[in-house]
Amino acid sequence: MPFKRLKHQEIADEMNDDLSTGAFPQVKKRPPRRVREHPVRVKVLSWSMVALLCALLGFGYVTQLQNSQSSYATLSEDELVRLLDETSTQMDKLEQQKTQLSEQLRSIQAAANKQQEVERIAKENEESSGILSGRLPAEGKGIQITISQTDKHIQASTLFTLIEELRNAGAEVIEFDGVRVVASTSVLDTQNGVSCDGRELDPPYTVKAIGNPSTLQNAVQFAGGVGSQLRVKYGAQVSVQESDTVRIDAIRQASDYKYAKTVE
Repeated sequence: MPFKRLKHQEIADEMNDDLSTGAFPQVKKRPPRRVREHPVRVKVLSWSMVALLCALLGFGYVTQLQNSQSSYATLSEDELVRLLDETSTQMDKLEQQKTQLSEQLRSIQAAANKQQEVERIAKENEESSGILSGRLPAEGKGIQITISQTDKHIQASTLFTLIEELRNAGAEVIEFDGVRVVASTSVLDTQNGVSCDGRELDPPYTVKAIGNPSTLQNAVQFAGGVGSQLRVKYGAQVSVQESDTVRIDAIRQASDYKYAKTVE
């Protein structure tokens, strides 16, 4: 019996070895099962995906377009006009500065004594910087604003907004109730009123600004602007007077800087 078992095993091994794979038995793969395709379902699915992608792209485009226009779409007509006027004013100031610098450069290049011309221009620029920094008095066309308070305290933030509106409208020099306004000026609330750069101020408030009178007046009086806020929210009376001669005598002492110094 053992001999017969070995014989049968040997015959079986020979049959297994007689295959193209050599020592291992060949495993036959079953033919793949055919999946019945549904052309209509495939087309519907494809068109649905295309429509979804188109919808997402359209939504993204509209959202981006609305976001880019949102800063202007909510503005009223008066606000848009004021924004356009302020932008035009800033462009005019930059164009004037460009023209002035170009003229100074041509003057230096054409001068026989260039060093003397440079010193003359430096003196002129020193006077201009002195006015801008508040170290020198100034006069010129502009407006004077008088704000009388009734029974409500006018917040410092509203008064500071008034100053910023005047700056945006092209005011070159500003005085707030006897305080020369410069780049570092701050307005804070106090128990009795407000303080400007540490000086206590009581109503009524007077603001002087040198610049284009009509542009400055529009910056205060346009509908929905800071002038309207003062009247509606605080019940204040706001009067704006244009003048060909606005004199600002308040000055600021030169600051002692801890870190900044003049380049030599």
